[in-house]
Amino acid sequence: MTKADLVFTHGPVHTGDPARTRASSLAVTGERITAVGHDEVRELIGPRTEVVDLSGKLLLPGFQDAHIHAVYGGMELAECDLTGAVEVDEYLRRVREFADDHPESTWITGGGWSMESFEGGLPNRQLLDSVVPDRPVYLVNRDHHGAWANTRALELAGVTRDTPDPADGRIEREVDGTPSGVLQEGATGLVARLVPAKTAADRLDGLLRAQRLLHSLGITSWQDALLGEFNGQPDPSDAYLAAAREGTLTARVNGALWWDRGRGPDQIPELVSRRAELNHGRFRAGSVKIMQDGIAENFTAAMTSPYLDACGCATANSGLSFVDPVALRSHVTELDALDFQVHFHALGDRAVREALDAIEAARAANGGRATRHHLAHLQVVHPDDIPRFAQLGAIANIQPLWAAHEPQMDELTIPFLGPERAAWQYPFGSLLRAGATLAAGSDWSVSSPDPLAGIHVAVNRMEPGAADGRVFLPEQRLDLATAVAAYTAGSAHVNGLDDTGTLRPGHLADLVVLDRDIFTAPAEEIHTARVLRTYVSGVLVHSSS
Repeated sequence: MTKADLVFTHGPVHTGDPARTRASSLAVTGERITAVGHDEVRELIGPRTEVVDLSGKLLLPGFQDAHIHAVYGGMELAECDLTGAVEVDEYLRRVREFADDHPESTWITGGGWSMESFEGGLPNRQLLDSVVPDRPVYLVNRDHHGAWANTRALELAGVTRDTPDPADGRIEREVDGTPSGVLQEGATGLVARLVPAKTAADRLDGLLRAQRLLHSLGITSWQDALLGEFNGQPDPSDAYLAAAREGTLTARVNGALWWDRGRGPDQIPELVSRRAELNHGRFRAGSVKIMQDGIAENFTAAMTSPYLDACGCATANSGLSFVDPVALRSHVTELDALDFQVHFHALGDRAVREALDAIEAARAANGGRATRHHLAHLQVVHPDDIPRFAQLGAIANIQPLWAAHEPQMDELTIPFLGPERAAWQYPFGSLLRAGATLAAGSDWSVSSPDPLAGIHVAVNRMEPGAADGRVFLPEQRLDLATAVAAYTAGSAHVNGLDDTGTLRPGHLADLVVLDRDIFTAPAEEIHTARVLRTYVSGVLVHSSS
């Protein structure tokens, strides 16, 4: 009998396998799981076997993130970081401190500010001028759909009261038309194009910085949701390819190639070429990312009916469809025929419907291909479209952290959606009951990449540590096993990693050890669990001890 290289004993082991959901021991030989069971697994322990005594700690399949911007997130960790703060004075203190600490920087860049910190969700250029008047400042917001610039940055970019709004964005303005300092969606590119370009070394450093963080959170695989240039952001593809070739990419990564919404099907041959080029080791790029709309907080998410104003009256604005919905059907049909997976950004209910219509057109033309198209974000889904996910084999790629009462939801979203439409938000439970496959992701650096925080909100529909006890649409809660499955088997399905996501013999040994069994702890304590160890192919890539 071949002895194992690694054996975990005295579980619990949560396998995610419906045939055997719980075990107490697991063995790994080489890069794969060779046995899952109980005391009999100990027979595989030999003189060279590493034995990990779980002593009641929980062994799980490695977490996978189905929608993340890892390289961008890693690079932002080295810039002016405003994440985790909500007070305006704290934002300004950090900007001033970063500028003082980096006198050589010609631009002050970074981000992570939250719309909830400002009246109407809009800061102004004068605030930044008060702390850095002499150098351009450009800071993307938490959701990366807008940016905050000081007067110097706007001047250098030539953005004035006479600058028209681009077709895919908006310049926020003062009463006389002067730019106020906030740029929405495609308008961010007016300034971002001038920001000093990141080098290939910067991008690689950002990837490796992000990988360390993600492994520390138990993440073993992910889908990078944007490979390409976008609004002045550099293409991170070279970082992945370099790390894969150098052997420093320890995660498994599927990249989503950016669909340039200013172009049409002429770009498809380029996408085919890039897919072939970006394929080495643990990195491949078999998906295409189509951003169909914006976000609800700045009224660019595409809705089936108009947004309301502050008085509760209908406006003339129903959001933006970035790709013509008729053309979208043709594009997706052609991509599907070429075996591309399509990764949609679809946040408003009209965008969701347009994406589903495109998948339906592709299915009608090409048959049931195993392309595993998925719709990310799904903030507002019309009830009529819920059953279509299962009918079309469209995967619901959820970002659970957003499905909770917090200021951005309560102050900048619900009042402008109205009560009926607000009740259609993040319908995880309804999608599950209708037979949809759920995958999960974080959209980091938009929000925390911590899967345990996301699982906590999916189960509780409350933010970690929330004190007010308000549950956001309680009928949409998921049970814990389903939430864990979305972050493991569901995302493995999206990523085409069919030999990961569950713990069964023959599967790759991508594993995570938590400091406690979250299945026996109170649901309100899920977020307090911590990752002790992370393994990829049986190799330890993170240890907190």
